[in-house]
Amino acid sequence: MVTSAKPEDHHRKCLCHPKEEFPIGGSKTLKSSEKDVATVIGAGVTLHEALAAYEELLKAGMSIRVIDLYSIKPIDVATLKKAAAETKVLITVEDHFEEGGIGEAVASALATSSANVHMLAVTKMPRSGKPEELLAFEEIDKNAIIKAVKSLSK
Repeated sequence: MVTSAKPEDHHRKCLCHPKEEFPIGGSKTLKSSEKDVATVIGAGVTLHEALAAYEELLKAGMSIRVIDLYSIKPIDVATLKKAAAETKVLITVEDHFEEGGIGEAVASALATSSANVHMLAVTKMPRSGKPEELLAFEEIDKNAIIKAVKSLSK
């Protein structure tokens, strides 16, 4: 584990305020509009990729909802159902295998809805590299998210 020399160093990289609360069973909708063509759900490093994809898509005239699903068990079913009803397409992005992760949790929570849940996750044999290289290799980086949004929101 990498630790910062000072606690404030962590919060410069984090999207949250040091005193912000993260109740168990919750999530945070970080970007949202009435024109969202899809919802992208991530946590940790993939959340940063989702936000980068959001910025690029916005420049191209497309809007997406971005949800920080920081709690998987229990999961924030109400927020997921609202996103599914409003955008119809949900894309989960995680930096590990699908099994037991965000994608499975979201798909399970929305099993009775008509939402289209697409999972971007690690599918290849692990290898060494810089973080941005590995995110691109596994197709869980901002470019993969943009490609999925454009493909699935047609």
